[in-house]
Amino acid sequence: MRTRDGGFCLSEALLAVAVLALLVGLGFSQAPLWLARQRVDGAMRQVELDLHRARLEAQRRGQPCGMTLSTEGWRAPVAGELAPCFEGSDPLGEGFLLQHNFPDVLRFSANGLVLDGGTVLISASGGAVVRCLVMSLPLGITRLGRYSGGLCEADSSL
Repeated sequence: MRTRDGGFCLSEALLAVAVLALLVGLGFSQAPLWLARQRVDGAMRQVELDLHRARLEAQRRGQPCGMTLSTEGWRAPVAGELAPCFEGSDPLGEGFLLQHNFPDVLRFSANGLVLDGGTVLISASGGAVVRCLVMSLPLGITRLGRYSGGLCEADSSL
């Protein structure tokens, strides 16, 4: 209801404040989940970018190379005859759970083909968000998705 001077009455103003408070409350309750999802997405993208970086480095050198994936990110292989593709990547950060079925050393051929494929799972500790990366052989094509029910399902938000 409008008053003669064009303002709002007290009941309208209180209703608007109540609705605004409700919306703010809902936003704050979802903030930790949203933040965890963003952190996991960023870590997974870092893993994917470094995979591509290793392939390109093998092609550029014209020599086979290898990398090892750990919670600290991609690292040079500890032992063996295979040269590292690069010295190492930025760490994924703290609070992540990383699982993968790659071998100890992921190998890349001199022309950039991937000799080992597999799946990587990353989740934030305490979070319900689990992202996955599937890498196929021999081209090293990767697909990012959401891990659910034992499957890596495509996720358009990535």
